[in-house]
Amino acid sequence: MRRRLAAIADIHGNSAALEAVLADIAALGVEEVLNLGDCLSGPLDPAGTARRLMALDLPTVRGNHDRWLAERRTGSSWEDVTAPLIDEETRVWLGGLPPCRVVDGVFLCHATPGDDLTYWLHRVAGEGVMRPATLEEAEAPAHGLTERLLLCGHTHLSRAVRLSDGRLVVNPGSVGCPGYADDTPLPHRVEAGVPHASYAVLEEGAQGWHVNFRLIPYDAAEMIARAKEQGFDDWVSLLSTGFLPPDRALP
Repeated sequence: MRRRLAAIADIHGNSAALEAVLADIAALGVEEVLNLGDCLSGPLDPAGTARRLMALDLPTVRGNHDRWLAERRTGSSWEDVTAPLIDEETRVWLGGLPPCRVVDGVFLCHATPGDDLTYWLHRVAGEGVMRPATLEEAEAPAHGLTERLLLCGHTHLSRAVRLSDGRLVVNPGSVGCPGYADDTPLPHRVEAGVPHASYAVLEEGAQGWHVNFRLIPYDAAEMIARAKEQGFDDWVSLLSTGFLPPDRALP
């Protein structure tokens, strides 16, 4: 039987989106699920999401936001709103996640193998514009890795790149947060363009790995209400439309 697996990433405490994705995965009959990190941070449901993920015990790597929560970092609005809502058991769980791991020949990291902040399959161009990474740019982080399937997240944008030696790098997009504004390495906007929960199904075939990107609509009303209650206008707009507010200035 050919191996099939689901890759999920960047849930960011959106328990409603997570449940929709898990239901779709189950409906497809996929039993193996790999989690690429950034599990909880944000104004939605970090505690409920943590309980669900810890019970599932999926192979998971640590994202930058997971690391910041484990380190008790302050000064970031996403971590500041999340930290009071999670318990010490959750913080220990996040801190114990590895930055990278290999699961039966599949490589997992959050952003790139050497850094949880560097984009792998995208780059920031001038004036806050995101562009796809070139083949040369996409190949550089894969140097020294032997696995045929390389999974990453972090940008919240789904993309796959076939490297020159046939290896496949896949970003499944974000389960729970279809965009953001950031100032590193330059001020920029990220917008998925749809408010759906994004993930990827991968199947190993005779010619290598096949990828099927999935966009799952779900009832986001409760999550939108929580974001609105906490004053996170970016999240309200992203969960409603897939875009930041039109008047959102670059950070």
